[in-house]
Amino acid sequence: MTRIQQSLGVLFCLLLAGASLWAQQQQAPATPPSSSDNAEFLQTADAVLADMSKLLSLPVLEPLKKSIRSREQIREYLIKNMNEDKDQAKRYADQRALEAFGAIPKGYPLDQKLLALLTEQIAGLYDPKSREFFIADWTNPADQQVIMAHELTHALQDQHFHIQKWEDDVKSNDDATLAREAVLEGSATVAMIDYLLRGTGTSSREIPELDPSLLLGDVSDSPELASAPLVIRDEMLFPYFSGATFIQRILKAGNGWPDFHKLFENPPVSTQQIMHPDLYLNGVVPQAVTLAPVLKTVPHGWKKLDENIVGEFFLHVILKQFLGEKRADDLAPSWAGDRYAIYEQQHGGPTLLLVRLRLASDGDAARFFGGYSEVLELKDETRTDLLRRPNYFSFSTPAGGVFLRCVDSECLIAEGATPEMFAAMVHSIGWSANPSGSDAPSGKAVVVRGPSDPHPNVWIPAGDTTHSVTALAVR
Repeated sequence: MTRIQQSLGVLFCLLLAGASLWAQQQQAPATPPSSSDNAEFLQTADAVLADMSKLLSLPVLEPLKKSIRSREQIREYLIKNMNEDKDQAKRYADQRALEAFGAIPKGYPLDQKLLALLTEQIAGLYDPKSREFFIADWTNPADQQVIMAHELTHALQDQHFHIQKWEDDVKSNDDATLAREAVLEGSATVAMIDYLLRGTGTSSREIPELDPSLLLGDVSDSPELASAPLVIRDEMLFPYFSGATFIQRILKAGNGWPDFHKLFENPPVSTQQIMHPDLYLNGVVPQAVTLAPVLKTVPHGWKKLDENIVGEFFLHVILKQFLGEKRADDLAPSWAGDRYAIYEQQHGGPTLLLVRLRLASDGDAARFFGGYSEVLELKDETRTDLLRRPNYFSFSTPAGGVFLRCVDSECLIAEGATPEMFAAMVHSIGWSANPSGSDAPSGKAVVVRGPSDPHPNVWIPAGDTTHSVTALAVR
């Protein structure tokens, strides 16, 4: 989401604008660059800029500021950007939403972690605010041209398409923001590959299946990245890895780099289109989902921190974190649209998380119900009063009730609510009343105990012993 997506989109957009993931794990002591080093750097940068201009069919429109910076100067740059961020409320909302979704522990020092991570990772950067390219003074000279190829792609794109404004155009939609970040970083990564392939008679379009991880290195070698929560690792890498795969597919479908401007004129609108490029090529967009009637039922005393989009990427991250990658790969692509809101009663206090989610079909919604009810259970081991029905699931926690209900192809999730609140929410969107603990489906009923249910209240028709708890949940 961190953007969420920063839910996480917005949060990382500030820090990741143009940042390369090229890290030098064997760092030599930094020494101030000499005048000859600066002269060589400037000459090399100008040569690479000319090469990238030709490769991308993007003429250089204005002189580019260039400099060499130390690790401490890069750290100061990152801190300055964070301090100048006027949307502190959004960053706080993203933190609370990540906690509520279970993506990070409560109280996790997110800003400090991102600062340490980016200080470790950034070896070169193009800053669209100052229109300046700089490279870290600890980078290996043999790698500098490749780093330049990546970052100078951003510089050329900025001169032609004004990438800061282009991203800001969707800043109210975290999922769309992350999708545009994937266009920028994915295209810079593929352009870097084409730079390496120049003179060979081939290009990235001829590579059967692009694997950018081979060039960006083994992320497990990065101490900060390896120790980060899954959502940070995946969000950090998504624009580069999935973005590069998307860009390669788009270049193959068109006329290569000369047609690339069309992506800025008609950008992808969701991470789903990045993850499944044919959806973008076929014009398949997410369905519009509204939370407005649900939000009108939220009692006074709750303060809304943010209302935004989860998106397929972040949904996949949450499912993978709790159910594993195989289950996530199976369930997440059925995402068809959503809207979520995060509330709190007082600063740092309990939260109320509401999600209205649309799936591709009724059957997909039933399968999602089975999977996400498991996610909710795994998020909170203190649950009590668990109730599971074919399309309704709830339990109590010290921080409030957790509810999941699916009707047709839609699901509604509330975490931190009361039964009365959830009943009002369900009524607001025209669904029938929620099941209670005393009413059973037609016919005699029995109670079965699932392996993960310490306090189960699961009803199945008498004599039907062929369905496990999970199977019942997804029928």
